[in-house]
Amino acid sequence: MKTVLSIILFIAAIALSGQVPQAFNYQAIVRTNVGNVIPNQLVGVKINIRQGSINGTIVYSERDTATTNQFGLITLAIGQGAVLTGSFASINWATGSYYNEVMLDVTGGTNYVGMGTTQLLSVPYAIYSQTAGEDSALKTLFYLSH
Repeated sequence: MKTVLSIILFIAAIALSGQVPQAFNYQAIVRTNVGNVIPNQLVGVKINIRQGSINGTIVYSERDTATTNQFGLITLAIGQGAVLTGSFASINWATGSYYNEVMLDVTGGTNYVGMGTTQLLSVPYAIYSQTAGEDSALKTLFYLSH
């Protein structure tokens, strides 16, 4: 019985460890060219993920629309927009640096203006996974089965 329970827990740990969301959050305040907040308006956003440098190869691109709130804030889940190029799930994040290029159309269309490109850096979950990840699930299984 103990062995059967261990096998079931092992399979569950493998299944759960593969449930990484294929997206990350992005927020911005949308403003006019003179700095005034644009509240309660539909805007078009294009996201390019570039590999290697600010001008590097685009490995993924998507189009999103969002409505600003009363403070001009938009929130996106990059990786869940309308795909233009590439596949978010197939980005190999372990191969060098990646950069997030943001383009905006304040009228909600696709006449985008570049807003800037910044390097994607580690988030707490990624830093944690460096020392935990699958090892924790396997350690838990070991202790449960003994």
